[in-house]
Amino acid sequence: MKKALNVLMALLLIMGLTWTPTIIVPSAQAVIEPELEETVLEIIRKHPEVLIESVQAYQKQQQEQQQQARQSFASQLKSKPQTIIADSPSTGSLSEKIILLEFSDFQCPYCEKAYETVKEFMDKHGDEVTLVYKHFPLFTIHPQALPAAKASWAAQQQGKFWDYYDALFEQQDNLGEDFYIELAEDLDLDMEQFERDRNSRNADLAIEKDMELAQEIGIQGTPLFIFNGQVFSGAIPLSTLEEAL
Repeated sequence: MKKALNVLMALLLIMGLTWTPTIIVPSAQAVIEPELEETVLEIIRKHPEVLIESVQAYQKQQQEQQQQARQSFASQLKSKPQTIIADSPSTGSLSEKIILLEFSDFQCPYCEKAYETVKEFMDKHGDEVTLVYKHFPLFTIHPQALPAAKASWAAQQQGKFWDYYDALFEQQDNLGEDFYIELAEDLDLDMEQFERDRNSRNADLAIEKDMELAQEIGIQGTPLFIFNGQVFSGAIPLSTLEEAL
């Protein structure tokens, strides 16, 4: 353990960090003496296995903390659903006794595939299951994810979220400014309100709130589902949801 700690301290020094037992503080001004740097590198060269073990131990700890956070979240969703659902769009059963919570991205191809599964599942079980949607647009890799999320939020303000949701996934290849407007017109939305809402700070805040929630429980990709106390990621098959139900 002491050897592993020495190696980690060495790495921090090489990276220009100062270390104390409780706080790690980046220091842009840190300067490493050549002799110290050589000593640190020599430690790493002599004990590479300790470095690998340290990284693996850290990764395992992070995974365990993520799992605990997700399980705690799943328990809260079951015991106090409204604290999680809040203002998010929901459909299906009004009882909210069995909740299928979805974190999704309208431009994600895996989310589009999962959409087909969720639609089939809800067609069969919508009388007993409540579907709740949470926004998690991966805008760094999907440039239309955030504009689509904001447009769907605007549609939600006029009671047409799920119609908009269906169209966004069913015509994912058409995502873009013209499509958002055309879709709003097809759904007979008040266009002045639609434009005002999707460009409002409230739209940004609602989506940011969902994204912060996703980050709190360690979600890094989409889609992710929380259902009956279980967590499922990716384009899961219908049989998985059926078994969980």
